[in-house]
Parts: sequence; structure tokens; C-alpha cells
Amino acid sequence: MNHTALITGASGGIGKALARIHASKGRDLVLVARNNDKLEALKNELEADFQVKVLVIASDLAKREAPKQIFDTIQTQHIAIEYLINNAGFGDYGFFHESDWKKEEQMIDLNMKSLTHLTKLFLPGMIKNRRGKIMNIASTAAFQPGPLMSVYYATKHYVLAFSEAIANEAKGFGVSVTALCPGPTASGFQNAAAMENFKLVNGKSMPSAEAVASYGYQAMMKGKTVAIHGMQNRILAKSIAFIPRNFVTKLVRTLQAPK
Repeated sequence: MNHTALITGASGGIGKALARIHASKGRDLVLVARNNDKLEALKNELEADFQVKVLVIASDLAKREAPKQIFDTIQTQHIAIEYLINNAGFGDYGFFHESDWKKEEQMIDLNMKSLTHLTKLFLPGMIKNRRGKIMNIASTAAFQPGPLMSVYYATKHYVLAFSEAIANEAKGFGVSVTALCPGPTASGFQNAAAMENFKLVNGKSMPSAEAVASYGYQAMMKGKTVAIHGMQNRILAKSIAFIPRNFVTKLVRTLQAPK
């Protein structure tokens, strides 16, 4: 397979948009998500439109064994992954003391653990070949605490910090690591996280998944370490360092509250 990218969470939203961009360059794909029907439909679409090869793997990455199973499947197919895009993730809304621990545990496993494990499995091959690119989907949530979405914000802070650290380690080996930090995006995430009535998103114009994916893909190809989509998001992320933390936390709480 040719310049192959592994994309998780590829059945919709930003992940699906990234798959189309990569395929449009004539590059092959391994697509991972839970919904096999959606993956097969996307595979057929990409192969027809762009004459590329696509392997689909239906897997629940919140499960402990999933990353190794995906790695082993790719190894048996003798596919070299040149681009690893860790996009799979989800959020949830509500007071931490009232929330469902099982769902939060799955969020931690998916947003952090599987992302880290997949990176652990595929990075050594990139280092050996002295080429490769990794993009981890973080969020503008990574730059501050998030009352009413405390675990989600914390997972994205981890993704950002982890990405920056391994970007520094891998740089001398010809491998780049990018943390893409989108703000609210019209990708279906808000519905899944029960966020439709947030002041942060309710009635607001949000960028499309395609726009965010295009920005992120270009940043990855350039080897940019932290890529924050949108000028307003970039200004806010950088200005937070100069604002008292308790004020930032109160402001986020206000924005997270139902309208």
C-alpha cells in the first residue's frame, strides 16, 4: 500500500473528512471505527473516487485489547503505516459527582489510553524508517479546566502535553507529531455529548468538519507541533496564560452552562 494512513474514528466527522483528503492525494488508508457498515460504505466511496486501496477494521478502541489487535492485523497484511491519525474520541456533559463512571472510564480509555497505545505500537517503525507523521486530535479544551465536562477537558490536556513531548523526542528521527486543537465543530460531537444547548455552541456558527480537517492535514504535512484551528481560538488559547486560573475556570463554567 502507498503512503498509508491509519485513521481512527473514521466513520464520520473530522475523521471521515481526513480520510477523503488523504485519499484525494492518491494515498492508501486503513480506517478504524466501531461501525463496520459506515466504514465499508466509505471504503467503497474512496476506492471508486480516488482509485486507492482501503482496509477497514471495525473495532471499539475503548477496549484494552483493541490497539494491539489493530496493530497485529496491519502487520499480517504487511502494511507500513506512514501516517497515524488518532482521531477517535468523545465527550460527556454534567456534574462529575452525578456522572456515569462507566462512561467516563470509556472516555479515558478511548481519548487517552488507546491513543497512547497506538502511538507506542506504530512510532518505533517510523523511527526505524526515519519518516512518518502522527496527528493526535486534541481540542481547544486542552488549554483550560472544563467544569461540567471535567474529564473530557482533562483528557484533551493530556493529548496536547503528550503530543508536544513526543514531538520533541521524535524530531531528530525524521518523524513529526502534531496536536490538532479544533474548537466547536459541526461534526456531530455536540449531539453525542449532549451539548446542543451550551451557550458556547447554541445558535453559533461553527466551522465544518471538512474545514477543520483541511487545516489539520496541512499542519501535519508541514510538521507543525500545535495547530489551533481558527484565529479567535488561537488568540483565546494563547491569552489564557495571562489570565488568573480561577477566572478562566469560572468563565468556562459560564460558557458550558445551558442557554
